[in-house]
Amino acid sequence: MTAATQAPDRPVHEGTSGSQPWASTGALLRVFLRLDRLRIVIWTLAVGLLTAGSVDALDAAYAGPEALQARAELLENPSAVMMTGPAFGMDNYTFGAMVANELSLYLFLSTAIMSVLIAIRHTRAEEESGRMEILRALPVGRYAAPTATLVTVALANLAVGVGIALGLVGTGMETASSLAMALASALTGLLFGAVAAVTAQLTEHARAASGAALGVLAVAFLVRGIGDVMETGGSWLSWFSPLAWGQQTRLYVDLRWWPLALTAVATAALLVVAVALSQRRDLGAGLRPPSPGPATAKPALRTPAGLARRLLETGFLAWTIGLALFSVAFGALANSLEDMIDQVPEMGGFISGDLLEDLTTGFTAFIVALMVLPAAALAVAGVLRLRSEESEGRVEALAVTGSSRPGLLGGWLATVATQAVISTAVFGLSVGLGVAAATGDGTWVWRAALAALSYLPAVALTAAVAVALYGLVPRAAGLAWILVVWAFFAMYFGDLLDLPEWARAVSPFHHVPLVPNEDYDAAPLLVMSGVAAALVAAGFVGFRRRDVTS
Repeated sequence: MTAATQAPDRPVHEGTSGSQPWASTGALLRVFLRLDRLRIVIWTLAVGLLTAGSVDALDAAYAGPEALQARAELLENPSAVMMTGPAFGMDNYTFGAMVANELSLYLFLSTAIMSVLIAIRHTRAEEESGRMEILRALPVGRYAAPTATLVTVALANLAVGVGIALGLVGTGMETASSLAMALASALTGLLFGAVAAVTAQLTEHARAASGAALGVLAVAFLVRGIGDVMETGGSWLSWFSPLAWGQQTRLYVDLRWWPLALTAVATAALLVVAVALSQRRDLGAGLRPPSPGPATAKPALRTPAGLARRLLETGFLAWTIGLALFSVAFGALANSLEDMIDQVPEMGGFISGDLLEDLTTGFTAFIVALMVLPAAALAVAGVLRLRSEESEGRVEALAVTGSSRPGLLGGWLATVATQAVISTAVFGLSVGLGVAAATGDGTWVWRAALAALSYLPAVALTAAVAVALYGLVPRAAGLAWILVVWAFFAMYFGDLLDLPEWARAVSPFHHVPLVPNEDYDAAPLLVMSGVAAALVAAGFVGFRRRDVTS
């Protein structure tokens, strides 16, 4: 055998994986924390501040025992239970019980989503990009990267938990239950990080892995909701959902810590499963082999619009279907609010001005406005996906295969715009279905749908900001999310926090009349459409002139 054909000597560090499986864990942890430091800070500040703001808002809206008891009566509506949780202390409904019921579920969901995104980013996404293979070629142990990922997720949840605890204790909530809520939020996030660690073993693609983990979260939400509707305080079915375990600590009512042990045990079990599965696959591969695709692509897939549709459709369908169900549930609350406003005048703080004159109409207008915000978020995400494709080098590949830059961006944006229109209409129809089911008036279906479509200029303007940033300053394109977050904050907390008019006016949605409660006014919609068109044009000019890989 010649020297050329002899097998090369094994590198000195080849045995690291076996003899030192955790080698370089600390170094990788420092790298992961450096990469995620800004994300963790943003999550911590956002969740902590929203926690404190929500407590203050609820305190302003519910001024006394009568108001609290009236709020408790709203929990007789199954839709309210689906979107909050089990009702404890109903006979003497305290402010703490209400805070736990109104807030805990959404804190759990926030930490769960954060953990899934971080876990997938440092596991399956690293393998898919090929960076993990490079790392494993260095003196890095087999378990170093998964361990560093787990510690990163744990530290992120610890930081958010501290933010939640400070937000609760800082607003005067009882200390023990506040700490329990913070711990429950952190442990729930860690558990779904472990879920993501399992789904990362099943597929070759990061988006499929994160989608599967978020699908588990959606099922957990549904199971918990059905179980809590079946029986006040939660039924046997509720206990099959990890989201219920934190709520079953009975925060601010009759605190018990032992349900959190279920979360800890389940997390440990999932991590054992993830490790076992990782031993049965090759690096970069998934346990479930991908199905072979057709030999040639369909003609539509060869166009920028067709490619965008293929890449975006899974997230679009999941986002639209899930939030459509939420919209129906929100709309179904319409038959419970008139009696509540009569008993709790302070609730007017949530609904401003003329909305109180016809509560059903005003409530529908507000819920429609709230539920079209996800359509704007979907549009921004669709635009920014093109930035991700560019970072991975695939946009450059399209550009050299005959697709012009204006054609590429135009085809992509056409798909994003189509999905934005569809999701906006679906969310409006869903709210209308819920209101119609609650009131028995079927005309609410089309009235709510038309009201939602009146927000399309605001949705377009929000997405156009992302287009302009992507075309002109691609590294800053992610800043488009600030406008989405502010629009939600101004709409939800604007009246309660008495935000000044100029601050509310930053949100494009503030300039849309609250149809059907207010008269339709085309002027602001035309102005927003014109501004959106100008921003998109600026994005096209910037994209055409700059380097694609900049």
